[in-house]
Amino acid sequence: MKSMLDGAGSLLAGLLILIAFAFLIVPLLVAITMSFDARTFLGPFPPKEFSLHWYEDFFSSQYYLKGLAISITVSLLATGLAVLVGVSMAVMVDRTSFPGKKLLVNLFLAPLIVPAVVIGFALLLFLSRIGVHDGFWRLLAGHLIVAIPYTFRTTLVSLSGIPRAYVEVAQSLGANERQAFWDVTLPLARTGIAAGAVFALAFSMDDASLSMFLSDPNAYTLPVAMLSMMRANFDLTIAAAAVVLILITIALIVLLDRLIGLERVIGQGIYRG
Repeated sequence: MKSMLDGAGSLLAGLLILIAFAFLIVPLLVAITMSFDARTFLGPFPPKEFSLHWYEDFFSSQYYLKGLAISITVSLLATGLAVLVGVSMAVMVDRTSFPGKKLLVNLFLAPLIVPAVVIGFALLLFLSRIGVHDGFWRLLAGHLIVAIPYTFRTTLVSLSGIPRAYVEVAQSLGANERQAFWDVTLPLARTGIAAGAVFALAFSMDDASLSMFLSDPNAYTLPVAMLSMMRANFDLTIAAAAVVLILITIALIVLLDRLIGLERVIGQGIYRG
């Protein structure tokens, strides 16, 4: 009886995993397939013939290309700044003890909990109040605020897995505190830093709800451009834009792999001594 229940449980778990996988992947496959539809209108799936004309429309559209350029620029800048700020804060929190430390950590992570629309609206009011009206800088500020918690949290978790004795041994061999950090702590924490950078980059490239509040007619991201076109002129150029966005995100993650190294992020998680 027990073996039958175990078998039924395993079958049910496998079925749920298969359903979840299909729920995640099938919509992407449909969008990718429809982006090659040879028809000039939105027709039933699957398409009978295939063409690249929706991609031609995308790459000939100054509206989409401008949004793509701003998305890439904002994402790279926000990710780089988030890594710098998040790692610095994580090192400070990990190395020091003071009253209210847990409260400070929770405040750093608050943007992950507060809805993006609330952050976007509040930030729009605040930046307008202090005289920041340029859409690009508003987008960069908003993406940075939400990206920092990713780099901060993953770096802090990675630092917590590094035995303090490693740093002490390095110092006992003649390294000063700065050398011990760059030669011992930072290489061992690379996994957490890289993971945070990937999460920050993925958020920044994909975000629409926060960016909707902070964009203006001269500075907008590709997801915002896609949403705007869905309301104004819905066609399959949006599907082509979605595929381009996926490919650009993958390319940027590969770039991070070359710059930081992601081979341990998925394989081993945080550092384990």
